[in-house]
Amino acid sequence: MTLLIAHLGPPGTYAEQAAVFYVNWLSKSTGIEAILCPYPSISQSLHALANNQAQLAVVPVENSIEGSVSTTLDTLWQLDSLRIQLALVLPIAHTLISCATSLDRIQTVYSHPQALAQCQGWLERFLPTVQIIPSNSTTEALQRLEQDITTAAIASSRAAQLYNLPILASNINDYPENFTRFWVVSQGEAEAGYQAPTRTTSHTSLAFSMPANTPGALVKPLQIFAQLGINLSRIESRPTKRSLGEYLFFMDLEADAKEAQMQSALAELTIHTEILKILGAYNVLQISAVTSEVITPNS
Repeated sequence: MTLLIAHLGPPGTYAEQAAVFYVNWLSKSTGIEAILCPYPSISQSLHALANNQAQLAVVPVENSIEGSVSTTLDTLWQLDSLRIQLALVLPIAHTLISCATSLDRIQTVYSHPQALAQCQGWLERFLPTVQIIPSNSTTEALQRLEQDITTAAIASSRAAQLYNLPILASNINDYPENFTRFWVVSQGEAEAGYQAPTRTTSHTSLAFSMPANTPGALVKPLQIFAQLGINLSRIESRPTKRSLGEYLFFMDLEADAKEAQMQSALAELTIHTEILKILGAYNVLQISAVTSEVITPNS
């Protein structure tokens, strides 16, 4: 059995790096083989999955410095059939890649908006006058660097190796503790083999809209989990895109959706919400920065 796994491309992105680690883990733990399929955007990766052009997608959902990836959240809300199977936590170390001989020769820097934001302080300090141009991914601009030695891109050291390009500066992210969480997403309820080999899951993610924007409307859903002793590891609002001031709420809960307490909480939550979507129940795999391998999953 060979899986097709969609991810943000071109090759060398952090999404591809996370997908490679997942493929290696999958092969070692289950014997399942996979082929990586790069797409120009996160949204296209998820739509490829929804359209049965891939069996899985690996997409970023949250960075420890810049917060949530809104495209991932918005697209998962729109595509009802997709479910989270696993979370991967990848350490991020940005490098400045360029064919320029020194920093003072660089006039333009390209990268994904998240990467640019994660290196904003470094850029202001060492390249205060350069033009910053956002791109669809960290690797999209790498192929143009050899043609224009006044350009640079922010990407991983692995990307520099893949494209055989020189690194002008390493570890340029503003904070050393920089991690991105990715979700492995499937179409509907996938086979158990796509998950970590445990009977229970450690996290559940859900999203909901409210019937009306009234005082205390959000307090009631939060009280449900508090009273049952279920910890929220993340909560975020996103516009419904219907009208100004209307929001969706995304939550990550440290509990298995199949547990009795969670079942009780979800049943009560439906009373206080307009639309409730369970995005998935899953475990978390931590990827080591040193060995580039998966550490024992959280459970």
